[in-house]
Amino acid sequence: MELGHKRQRSVLVVLLTEPNRVMSADQLIDRVWARQPPRGARGTLYGYLYRLRQALAEASDVDIVRRSGGYALSVDLRAVDLHRFRDLIGRANEAEGECALTLFDEALGLWRGEAFAGIDLPFVNALRDTVNKERLAAQLDRNDLALRLGQHAVALPALAAMATENPLNERVACQLVLALYRDGRAAEALEHYEQIRRRLADEFGADPGSALRELYHRLLTADPALSAPVVPGRPSTPPRQLPSPPGSFVGRARELAELDGFLATRGDTDIVATIDGSGGIGKSWLTLHWAHRNLDQFPDGQLYWDLRGFDPAAGPAPPTVVLCGFIEALGIDPETIPTGTDAQAGLFRSVTANRRLLIILDNARDSAHVLPLLPGSPSCTVVVTSRNQLTSLTASHNARRLTVKALNTAEATELLTRKLGRERVISQPEAVAELLGHCAGLPLALGIVAARACTNPGFPLAVLADELHDVSTRLDALDTGEPTSSVRAVFSASYQALRPDVARVFRLLGLVPSPDISLAAVASLAGQPKAGTHIAMRGLEAAHLVQQPVPGRYRMHDLVRLYSAEHAQCDEPADSRTAAVRRLCLFHLQTAYAADRLVYPQRPPITLASAETGGVPHSIVDRASAMTWFEQEFPCLLAVQHLASEQGWDTLVWQLAWVLHSFFWRSGDWHDCVAAWSLGVAAADRLGAPDVQALARRNLGEVCAHVGDHDGALKNLEHALELAESSDDRAALVLTHRSLSVAWEQQGDDKRALRHAEDMLRLCEDTGDHLGTADALHGIGWLQARLGQHRRATATCEQALALVKQHDRREAEAAVLDSLGYIAHHSGQRAMALKHFHQALALCRDLGNTHIEAEVQVHLGETLRADGEHDQARQAWQRALHLYEEQHRVAKAESLRQELAAVPPSAP
Repeated sequence: MELGHKRQRSVLVVLLTEPNRVMSADQLIDRVWARQPPRGARGTLYGYLYRLRQALAEASDVDIVRRSGGYALSVDLRAVDLHRFRDLIGRANEAEGECALTLFDEALGLWRGEAFAGIDLPFVNALRDTVNKERLAAQLDRNDLALRLGQHAVALPALAAMATENPLNERVACQLVLALYRDGRAAEALEHYEQIRRRLADEFGADPGSALRELYHRLLTADPALSAPVVPGRPSTPPRQLPSPPGSFVGRARELAELDGFLATRGDTDIVATIDGSGGIGKSWLTLHWAHRNLDQFPDGQLYWDLRGFDPAAGPAPPTVVLCGFIEALGIDPETIPTGTDAQAGLFRSVTANRRLLIILDNARDSAHVLPLLPGSPSCTVVVTSRNQLTSLTASHNARRLTVKALNTAEATELLTRKLGRERVISQPEAVAELLGHCAGLPLALGIVAARACTNPGFPLAVLADELHDVSTRLDALDTGEPTSSVRAVFSASYQALRPDVARVFRLLGLVPSPDISLAAVASLAGQPKAGTHIAMRGLEAAHLVQQPVPGRYRMHDLVRLYSAEHAQCDEPADSRTAAVRRLCLFHLQTAYAADRLVYPQRPPITLASAETGGVPHSIVDRASAMTWFEQEFPCLLAVQHLASEQGWDTLVWQLAWVLHSFFWRSGDWHDCVAAWSLGVAAADRLGAPDVQALARRNLGEVCAHVGDHDGALKNLEHALELAESSDDRAALVLTHRSLSVAWEQQGDDKRALRHAEDMLRLCEDTGDHLGTADALHGIGWLQARLGQHRRATATCEQALALVKQHDRREAEAAVLDSLGYIAHHSGQRAMALKHFHQALALCRDLGNTHIEAEVQVHLGETLRADGEHDQARQAWQRALHLYEEQHRVAKAESLRQELAAVPPSAP
């Protein structure tokens, strides 16, 4: 909070010294300006008060109020450290034993550096001197009490520091001498007495006071009364509360190393490590295994408590119950334990001070559940486990965080092997692999599977694998009927702890068909703003019900997804589920359409299915962002198309295939493209619209041609041509003739391919379609070259090149340059061929079009090999082979491998 400059802050300090009491303007001026007010001091004071009121408006429990006769700071006295300090000291002086010590510690803990630091006014300086004396008196009273309670060892560090700061204070000297003596350091006690005696003599010519002299003589005679008092109830042995170490522990080498690292970096504060992860992931398993490996590091004992943070029956363990249990375990008489969480927490900090303890707080609900249970001593190590991310604990106590994830395949296999025996696991590898897949690395699920398999040792593991195979009953197969060892019950505890709005988002995520999902898509699924969705997803991530492997993208553990889907079916109304799924489909369709317009703006547009309210497309600003979005969302788009098909939303199905088409061509994912357009054709046929049927069959035919399915290509393309002719759709005729030209060329019938290209050209010229004309000319030129008509081919392609440059069709320009390079090569003009190929490659790299680049690299390699540049030819073909393999163009890749094998080796 910004409170202004020093003089303005001084006004607030004066008011804080006497809160809720009216102070006149004259009193304030006198104290703030030290009886030397400037001219216009009253107006300046009013300005300070106005600005302070504005600054304090952010706080709900404090205000500067105008009352008759002046101003007062309205505030709860307990909110002002000075008055809270005095109240706690008063209560400590009235209390006894450990309770009094706790109150002293709480009061002294309020100090943070110098009182009223940075303010130099006579009134404040006098007040500072007063409270410093009160602080010293409290410290001395606290030290006397600690010595009476036998806590000399705990008090020694603070006493030594006080003696350094107050070298002539004989009460401090008495306390330090006595503490040293009781700690078995009699020689140091006598030496300290001698030091203060000499200093008093040298500086003042005086001897120590009677109390210090008497203590000295009692030390010399080893007075038994000086011995430390016996504190009743101290245990003869340290507490050992850890449960037994877990059996069949496997893996977790990284996590164990991190925990060892935390312990090795012990500093001046208590070590707090938080271990978070989803229910059943093995947090307690890991913690107890590590604790038992490091027992020797904690000679003063180990404390353990299951906080039951997610227990649906009993609820979380109250901090006061845990504190009393810990305090009793450390030897304090139960009758002396104070009431109230704050007092008990203070006593706990006192009795754990300087003890090398391990404290495990298992299954905490949140940071607030843990804070009263922290010891506050650098000698203690605390490990907290929770299903939630304890971010507040990390921020307030610098806790080291460790997230436990699923076991990898090797670790999961080893766990099953230890439980079932190596012979049984090795003899049934297929069933074991299926079991591992169904359990997805969740230790709880693996343990249940192993327990069930051990119950029937004669049964083949395939029986259990078959039971788990059905996703609708998989959670039933992992249900033991016991809340602590049932996958569904463990997930249920986390689900029941969610806020209603977050639980709704969790349920809807069970409807998502893809392996992961973006934040924007979740917002559309839920039909709510992105900001609110982000908060809900943070809550689910904190509860480890979703993971965020990369920023803005979320995924679920397979078993958590099944549990989410169960609740979507049971708790979410059918119309709500349908609306959510449709919003998700429309989000992907609309965003993909916008991205496609950026990737291929020349493509003739389509009219999208009507967009219902509730979903907002993701904003994409440029071509590069569009390609990145397609790469990230590609699996989601395919899954959403299948979902739309299952729902019978046929318009969405063929349009999702359409929006993916350009990306398919750029990435070379031909088999996925065939699958997408196969769904699109079926949807178009169900709709019965000839224009949509023609479009879908034409696109499916083109893709079939690219994957080598020539029969499928010609069948779909001829059908598309018939549909276009019957409806006299000239635009569809142009595109279908072009596709048929490509298909016949791939069949090896260049003359028939040329006829379709010429039909395409006539249609384009008749309709004034300049871009179509350029496309047709390029196709004709390429086919003329294949037929050996190189001069005509060059002229035709140059016409095409001029048109595509005129209309800034850069991808088409790269393709035409490739064809011109091919023609030049076969015409014996190899220098010209190389020039065209390099120009084409520059365009491909600039555009990111690896499909055309692969063809250019092949043709470039042919020219280089013809020139005897075998090394460069090999490099070009290796790059082309890599692209073919990435694009799953199997036939072309195999043909190129054979060409590469024939390239002569490099000269030594």
